[in-house]
Amino acid sequence: MPSLRLNGHDMAFVEPGTGIPLLLVHGTLGDYRSWALQMEPFGAHYRAIAVGLRHCWPERWDGEGDDFTVQQHTKDVAAFIAALDAGPVHLLGHSRGGLIAFRVAQNFPGLVRKLVLAEPGGALDASLEPPHAPQNPPIALGPLYTEAAARIRRGETDEALAPTADVIFGPGGWANLPEVKKQQMRDNARTLIGQMKEQRAPFSREDAEAIRAPTLLMAGERSPESFHRILDGLESALKDVRRVVIPAASHGSNIDNPKRFEHEVLAFLEDR
Repeated sequence: MPSLRLNGHDMAFVEPGTGIPLLLVHGTLGDYRSWALQMEPFGAHYRAIAVGLRHCWPERWDGEGDDFTVQQHTKDVAAFIAALDAGPVHLLGHSRGGLIAFRVAQNFPGLVRKLVLAEPGGALDASLEPPHAPQNPPIALGPLYTEAAARIRRGETDEALAPTADVIFGPGGWANLPEVKKQQMRDNARTLIGQMKEQRAPFSREDAEAIRAPTLLMAGERSPESFHRILDGLESALKDVRRVVIPAASHGSNIDNPKRFEHEVLAFLEDR
């Protein structure tokens, strides 16, 4: 398993393909295996690189310490891109990884050619809040993750992950996940303990306006309204933006409908 030593930490990755790098950043409870279905189709066109963030599998972390944060992961991803010494990359992030990709593009604009955000995690500040009221209450991720972290500490891993998946992916989310995805979440369960300590800044209009890279916003057709609402806010402020909806998919659209997900990403990257 190749890795790069960056900011005092070994960052594992896999990379099929050649050419312009396409860097893939996973979300909460994931690791580089989150992109297993995409590595071959993306690797046929680009140097597809899926990274494992600090403290995620294959590292076995106990959840202690204070360096499992969006800020630290943003620095790590930026350092990884710089270490490739291959020029700016196409950068794709999903969920919490989408927030990290956004922050990389915002704070290190010279490192990113094109940006793809698949339902980035986080919240909007007042400057980006859409004018229309939500139809449903927003997902309360704080209490959800806090309860899950407490159960994980007690060794009740599946009991913690099942209700979390049912909220994020929709009713029956845990039951419908492939077993391989469930195991990835189990392997990374203790990272949720560390994640509880991070303080995320919300997306602001100023943040979005700082992004120079052409950006693709992606959402699953069946995803909770909260994720679509974040895209509403970002779309209103990004300078060069395109938006697509992946049919027959929820929050994990790269798993629910991988062919359509891959088609939309490649079409955007190949559009001159």
